[in-house]
Amino acid sequence: MVDAMASFDGNRLAATEASQRALPKDAAQLSVSVAAAEGLAAYAGFCRSALHAPAQGATWILNWAAQLKPDLLVVTLSLEGKPVFALALEVVSQGPFRVARFMGGRHANGNFAAADPQWLARADSAAVRSMFAAIARARPDIDLIALERLLPDLDGIANPLASLDHFASPNLSLAVDLAGGFDALLLRASGKRKRKKHRSQTRKFEAVGSHRRIEARSADEVERLLDAFFEMKEHRFRKMGIANVFGDDQTRAFFRGLFTQALAEDKPSFVLHGLEVAGKLRAITGSSRSGKRLICEFGAIAEDDLAHSSPGDFLFFDNIQEACETGFAVYDFSVGDEPYKRQWCDIETRHFEVLVPLTLKGRALAQTLRQGARLKAFVKNSPTIWKLTKMLRRKAAGQAAPVAGEDDSDNDARRD
Repeated sequence: MVDAMASFDGNRLAATEASQRALPKDAAQLSVSVAAAEGLAAYAGFCRSALHAPAQGATWILNWAAQLKPDLLVVTLSLEGKPVFALALEVVSQGPFRVARFMGGRHANGNFAAADPQWLARADSAAVRSMFAAIARARPDIDLIALERLLPDLDGIANPLASLDHFASPNLSLAVDLAGGFDALLLRASGKRKRKKHRSQTRKFEAVGSHRRIEARSADEVERLLDAFFEMKEHRFRKMGIANVFGDDQTRAFFRGLFTQALAEDKPSFVLHGLEVAGKLRAITGSSRSGKRLICEFGAIAEDDLAHSSPGDFLFFDNIQEACETGFAVYDFSVGDEPYKRQWCDIETRHFEVLVPLTLKGRALAQTLRQGARLKAFVKNSPTIWKLTKMLRRKAAGQAAPVAGEDDSDNDARRD
């Protein structure tokens, strides 16, 4: 086969052979296609039967394409004319470099590209690499393919991208096994203390007014919960001294479209929950459903007079309890190793990253990104250094201490 990373011509890889020639010699029935926006409909159709993570599903991809209008490409590996593996990517500029990545950037976590479950049992690296050769041929302007925060497996099925050269992501992902139901979980996870705290929080909330847990079931409720969430995050990130990854209008429109469109599904793939106390939203979570796994994609609390009562912890308690009652096997807190997650979690997952340089520039960028990942991992795996880093970041933003009632961290912030 032709190795898409093996030879260079000046500052660009030598023109790769046609995708058929890049395929394994014993795979004559395989073919690769590269399409732009016109490939989205076929990709969405493939997702109906494919195994994939939430950020590679049709709801996510179509909404990101509609709201962000990225420079996109859909790369499909087909067997006997039927798709078996597909990558929906966006091409972005990083300084002087052009990088192809999963749609959603830092919002896309626990990634697993759309794949036919039967094909996955016999997937090989040669077939996957043929897709990269096709990208190099179709888009010579791309320097690097960066596939980040990849799941090692999904529902027990290995990620085919793990057969390629890869390295560990710097951020750990934490989850809790729900086997045996909520009562069994609490027996394993300091349940007596958790129940006592939950009762105490209930009394504090009732002292100021009624409280209720809300699930957004209409477009208006989606709008209300997301408006509150965006406001909470704006305030939170500003105090943490980091960029607001939910700050621009296009990203906010994407999430509004994502959660609103999911309402039309028989079992919504994305769902919003909120804790309302005395008529005000005090905590918000946005989650995705992936097989037997409920994934908390993001969360926030209001920094007000009830922040010290930990409304976020209260909402997590109720979310996890409902996840048990509705038959989920795992509650996934997603990226980030934080104390409030450790109070529940007994599953650690280390995502991995695949970098495929297509040009000499891309090879230099890949090396820089690898080194950066090692440095981030070193900082975040050292409690003293990580604590100092966060303290310096807060001081730079003019805040001397963490906000009461919330950990000095955030899933989205810790991807940096």
